[in-house]
Amino acid sequence: MLKSADEAERGLTIYGQEMDNATRALARMNMILHGHDTAEIWQDNTLSSPYFKNLDGSLKTFDFAVANPPFSSKAWSNGLNPTKDEFKRFDNYGIPPAKNGDYAFLLHMVRSLKSNGKGAIILPHGVLFRGNAEAEIRKNLISKGIIKGIIGLPPNLFFGTGIPACIIVLDKEDAENRQGIFMIDASKGFVKDGNKNRLRDQDIHKIVDVFNKQLEVAKYSRMVPIQEIEGHEYNLNIPRYIDSQEEEDIQDIEAHLLGGIPKRDIEALSDYWQVYPTLQQELFEAADRPGYLMLKIPGTEVKACIFAHPEFISYGEEIQVVFETWQAKHTPLLKAIQAGDKPKVIIHALSEDLLQGFTGKNLIDKYDVYQHLMTYWVESMKDDVYILVEDGWKAQLTAVTNKKGVATDYVCELIPKELMINRYFQAEQAAIASLETKKDEIVRQQEELQEEYGGEEGLLEEATNDSGKITKANVNDRIKAIKNDPTFADELKVLKAYLKLIEQEAEISKEIKVLTQFLDNCVLTKYGDLTEDEIKMLVVDDKWMPTLRQAIASEMDRISQRLTQRIQELAERYDTPLPQLTSRVEELTAKVEGHLKRMGLVW
Repeated sequence: MLKSADEAERGLTIYGQEMDNATRALARMNMILHGHDTAEIWQDNTLSSPYFKNLDGSLKTFDFAVANPPFSSKAWSNGLNPTKDEFKRFDNYGIPPAKNGDYAFLLHMVRSLKSNGKGAIILPHGVLFRGNAEAEIRKNLISKGIIKGIIGLPPNLFFGTGIPACIIVLDKEDAENRQGIFMIDASKGFVKDGNKNRLRDQDIHKIVDVFNKQLEVAKYSRMVPIQEIEGHEYNLNIPRYIDSQEEEDIQDIEAHLLGGIPKRDIEALSDYWQVYPTLQQELFEAADRPGYLMLKIPGTEVKACIFAHPEFISYGEEIQVVFETWQAKHTPLLKAIQAGDKPKVIIHALSEDLLQGFTGKNLIDKYDVYQHLMTYWVESMKDDVYILVEDGWKAQLTAVTNKKGVATDYVCELIPKELMINRYFQAEQAAIASLETKKDEIVRQQEELQEEYGGEEGLLEEATNDSGKITKANVNDRIKAIKNDPTFADELKVLKAYLKLIEQEAEISKEIKVLTQFLDNCVLTKYGDLTEDEIKMLVVDDKWMPTLRQAIASEMDRISQRLTQRIQELAERYDTPLPQLTSRVEELTAKVEGHLKRMGLVW
C-alpha cells in the first residue's frame, strides 16, 4: 500500500483492513514511519465484517485498490451468508466455492471500486482456469469487461507457498467497451534469492512498461481478444494464449552423417548478423552441398575473430557513445546534489534516462543495462546520495577501534582510501607495489629451496621445526653447529642462501611497513584538505561513473560470449561426421585386438 501511494504524484489517502492483529500493528507502524500517519488500518475480517462503509451501510468505494489475500482460503465464509450478502458482492457474478475463497476476495474488490475505479489483486493461477462455480464467475467478469489484464508471475515468490501466482488487473472505466484482455507471461524474469525467487528492478520495470503501453512482445505479452477467450470457454490460463517456451535446439541427422553446420542454425543468429553484416562471411563458407556451412577458422579462434572484427568494435563504440552522452548529461546534475534533495527523484531521473538511451539498440537489452544501475544504486550509490543530501559534500572520517576502544584505523564511506590513492598518490602506491613484487619473488625462492632441500634427509631438514616451517632462529642455530665442519659444506651453503632470503624478506617487509604508514598519513592529511570540487570529482568522476561504465562494458562481453559459445557449440557438434567416428572406432578396435593377440589373449 505504501509503494502504491508513493507512485501517486498528488498523494493518496490510505485505507486498509487486515484480520491478523500483529500484521495490522506492523502495518500501522510502517505507515507512521513512512509519513502516512493518517492512514486508517483496521483489524477485522474483510469479508464478514468490512469496516469502511457509507452512512447508508453500503460498502465505501475507492479510486484504487490493491490486495494480496490468503490463497485458496477454506474458511472464507465464516460469519457470512453468501446467498444473503448485505453488500451484494456476489450478485450478477456468482458465489465462490465453499472451500475456496479466491474469488470472494476478488469480488469484494470489484464491489469496493468506484465506477471508474482500478484495482490489482494477487491470486494463485488456479483462478484463471478452475471450473464449476469459479468458471461461471470468471465468465461473468470477462463478459462485463472488468478484467483489464493478467500478469503471470514466477513461482516461489511469496513466503508460505511456492506456487506461481498472478496479478489480475481490474478496471471499471469504459469496461463495457473492452474488447480484449492484455496478458503478460513474466514467469521467467526473476533471480534466485536464498530459497526464494525475487523480481529484479528490471523485471518490474519491464512489466510496468509493457502493460502501461500495451506493447505486444513475442513470447511475453499480447492483447487477447474476448472472442478468442470465448472460444476457449473463458479459460484464462496464460499458456493458452502466449507460447513462452524456448525453441528446441534441433539436431541435424544429415550434418551428423556428412558434416557441416546447418545453415538454418546460422540464420537463427540473425540478430547478430544485422549488427555485424560481414562477420558471417568472415566466419563461414559454403559446404560441399546446399544448406550447410563450414567454419573457416578453428573454433578456438572464434572469440578472437569476433573481438577483432571492425563491426564488433564499431558497435562497442556506438554503445559507449550512448553511455557517454548519458554521463555528460547527468554528471553536472549529480555534482549539483544538495541538502534536501530527494534520492528517489534522483535515481528515477537517472534510470529512466539511461533506459531511454538504450531503447532500440540491437543485441543489448535496455533492461539489463537498467538493472546494472539499479543494482549499483542499492549496493552503494544510494547510501552515498543519502549522505550527500543529509551532510553535503564532506569527506567525513569514522574511526575503526579494537576491542579496547582504541582507534586503529579510519574509513570514509563516501570516499574510500583506494579512490584517494588512485587520484593523488599513485607514485607512492606504485613504490609499495614494486616492493611487494620483490617480496613475492623472495618468498618464491624460499619455497623453491624448501621444495628442493626440505623433507627427510634434505639439507634443510635440521632447520625445520615440528610444524614444517623453517625459521631464522633454527637456521642460525644450525649454521653455528656445522660452520666449522667441512663435511657439512653443502648444507652450510644452502642454509646461508636461505638465511639471506629471510633477511631480505624482513628488510623489504620493513620498507613496505614504513612506506604504507607514510602513505596512510598522506591520505589522512589529504582528506582534511579536500575542497568541495575535489570531493565531487572523486565521488562522481572516480567512483560512480567508472563503476557504471564497467558494468555496461560487461554487457558487450556477454554479447560476444553468447555468439561465441553458440558458434563453437555448433562447430563441435558437427565437427566429426559419424562415418569418420565409426571408421576411427574400427581402427582403434583392430589395434587393441592386435595387441591382445600378441599377448596371447585370444577368444
